[in-house]
Amino acid sequence: MRARMALKLANLKCELREVELKNKPEEMLQISSKGTVPILVLDDVILDESNDIIHWVISNNPNILMSLDDEQAQQTSKLVDLFDTEFKYHLDRYKYHQRYGSIATEHREKCDDILYLLDQKISKDGWIFSDEISLLDISILPFIRQFKIADEGYFYSQNYQKVINLLKRFESSELFESIMHKYEPWQSNQAEQTIFPC
Repeated sequence: MRARMALKLANLKCELREVELKNKPEEMLQISSKGTVPILVLDDVILDESNDIIHWVISNNPNILMSLDDEQAQQTSKLVDLFDTEFKYHLDRYKYHQRYGSIATEHREKCDDILYLLDQKISKDGWIFSDEISLLDISILPFIRQFKIADEGYFYSQNYQKVINLLKRFESSELFESIMHKYEPWQSNQAEQTIFPC
């Protein structure tokens, strides 16, 4: 989702191959043995991490997101790292507590702590820093959405109202709708290309 947002904002056309992770095509595993998504295949490099794809897109299209001052850039770096590591760790053990043998409520509280921290940093202008979408927005909103999906009633009952409003704005945006289109899984013998963004 994060990589698709960056590609959409930059209007960079690419061939999209939707895959089922339970049935990974051999062509995918030949490109990246990690077997994870997303993967972006370029002429001279293969990127198989969301953050790497986002940074590649931004480096070639610097005007698609809000320009950050030094303080905002530092906040972005710290918060993206926090969500990529600690928040995701606890999110997985909250959502999939049966798989991990974890106590869901304990990990939910750890996620809550991070969301309350974020709530203090959100502006009143729509997105995190201003009325312009930023690298921080596209990097962490998908994680917050996954937290919400785990128990919507719980999420909406919490006091981090600015986080809740931020997610509502995101989910009602044209950007969100454009990346959430459902595609049929790609087949090895498929001749027709699926172009994204369309």
